[in-house]
Amino acid sequence: MSDDEADPELLELLRQSLGLGGPKKPGPALETKVLQSAQHVFDNSVDVALDPFKTKAAAETIWQLMQKKQYSTKKWAEHELHPKTKDESTVDFIFTMDLLNFSFWSDEMDESKQFAIEYRGRRWKGYWSLVAALQRALDEEIPITSSDFWQNEDECTEEVLRHVFRSATDEEIPMFQERVDCLREAGKVLYDKYLCSFTTCIEEANGSAAVLVNLLADNFPCFRDRTRFEGKEVRFYKRAQILVADLWACFRGKSYGKFHDIDKLTMFADYRIPQMLHTLGCLLFSPPLDTHIRKQKPLPPGHQWETELRGTSIWCIELIRREIEKRHAQTMRPGAFAEMTPPVTTMASGSGSAVASGSVSVRGEKVDGDDRKEDEEDDDEGEDGGDGRPLGVNAVLIDFLLYDTIKELEGEGKETIPHHRTRSIWY
Repeated sequence: MSDDEADPELLELLRQSLGLGGPKKPGPALETKVLQSAQHVFDNSVDVALDPFKTKAAAETIWQLMQKKQYSTKKWAEHELHPKTKDESTVDFIFTMDLLNFSFWSDEMDESKQFAIEYRGRRWKGYWSLVAALQRALDEEIPITSSDFWQNEDECTEEVLRHVFRSATDEEIPMFQERVDCLREAGKVLYDKYLCSFTTCIEEANGSAAVLVNLLADNFPCFRDRTRFEGKEVRFYKRAQILVADLWACFRGKSYGKFHDIDKLTMFADYRIPQMLHTLGCLLFSPPLDTHIRKQKPLPPGHQWETELRGTSIWCIELIRREIEKRHAQTMRPGAFAEMTPPVTTMASGSGSAVASGSVSVRGEKVDGDDRKEDEEDDDEGEDGGDGRPLGVNAVLIDFLLYDTIKELEGEGKETIPHHRTRSIWY
């Protein structure tokens, strides 16, 4: 092209800016379609149903419990295992964490023999075993949160990864090979599409939680949590949504966690929330399904019962959210979502007694209300915004409240029904 010829790409950009070009290439969808999927599942479920009266009662119980403590996004980082920094390395940590955040339940009935991570003088199980394993690896100078490392099979060998996830017991981490596969696959996608950094993917979402969820599901097969039910594709996107929620919580709705539509996320469809909703009387099971769960029989991924459990739970949480909004919208402080975070208080069988004790549960771990340390830069900011009005509520907060509660009940041996047992990378 000579100096006298116009650059065709610049001309095309000029035409588009003046509205003279053809139709713009459609961007990522602004809806995840998870909620629509959940309603479809609920409408066609045979073995899982909702009790409307118990669901409304649960909504009021949850609202009252949530108002016992004023939540802010400060609390996410208060747990000793969550990262304390707020930079790109933190994004890498959260991405790795939620890339591998699935299937921690054990087939071993003896709790002392179940998979656990020894770190900082104690044993960690479940979700916290994963976080502990990642932090321990970083302490040992193993770059476990680096996508470059995942792709280097000479350095990131299976032997090294087994060392990273080594257990304090004879039981190894469930689905070890699937976790290795997720790391390798995600590393390749980041290299091919996102300049080896998940922050590039966040930037592409342009501040939309829904768009980021869709980008994860569309570009990373291990986040593509979909199945078919009654003639339609249904989407659950559990880990994709929880990744976005963790970014929002960690960065307190700013920087890499700034999303203008965080309320478009649904609850994170796993096996714990259906268990808790059944405990509250909201979720009803047919006798065959109830028996199957109580006998702790395996339920294959994509099975009709499993799909009904997950989809109906999402819809139930949406109904609870709507009921809370209907009853309390006028008292909620506008913009509260941007200042709220998943860590929640605990409740014991709906009594609220644990809330009154002054403790708050962060993903299942109690932190004394008097001993919590606030970020110095925010010491002057009241968690209620200074006007005394209660914070709002969204599906993310409801999910974490119920998750922490069922984990507490489990720890106290007060579960009324086991969780369903599906071994899957989706949750």
